[in-house]
Amino acid sequence: MTHSLATHSLNPRAFAPFGDVLEIQGTPDKLINQGLCGRFHDRARLDFGAGGRAGISLFDAQPRALPYCLEMMERHPDGSQAFIPMHCEAFLVIVAQDDGGRPATPLAFVTNGAQGINFHRNIWHGVLTPLARPGRFAVIDRIGDTPNLQEYWFETPWQVQPPA
Repeated sequence: MTHSLATHSLNPRAFAPFGDVLEIQGTPDKLINQGLCGRFHDRARLDFGAGGRAGISLFDAQPRALPYCLEMMERHPDGSQAFIPMHCEAFLVIVAQDDGGRPATPLAFVTNGAQGINFHRNIWHGVLTPLARPGRFAVIDRIGDTPNLQEYWFETPWQVQPPA
């Protein structure tokens, strides 16, 4: 038995309670490099907590398919976590508010292939879920000596459906 979960197109307004959508939209904040490069400035609220520092890692994740069985969510209480795709393929983003130390009802989004995301600190989210190869991402998150991962396993998994 599973719960059903619909997917939606990722957009900044719907995702705002959970983090930042990283994309080029509208007019650049300024032009640099002799006017040949538009800078879309400071698009994510990075937060690395006390005793940590920013790190950039590269991930190579195996692709998954929809429908997708969501059995577990995780969060990082001491730092934000940004995922920037190094390809032009969509990926699945699942988030949830906190409900007394466990995820509330999840929400599922599918990126357009050119969007990255930044989860704010302590936001419940699904694991990295590319929907096609290659599943390569630059990840900016907290590097530190203390644990920064909490997991929650659902008694009844969620079945994430393809977009309607």
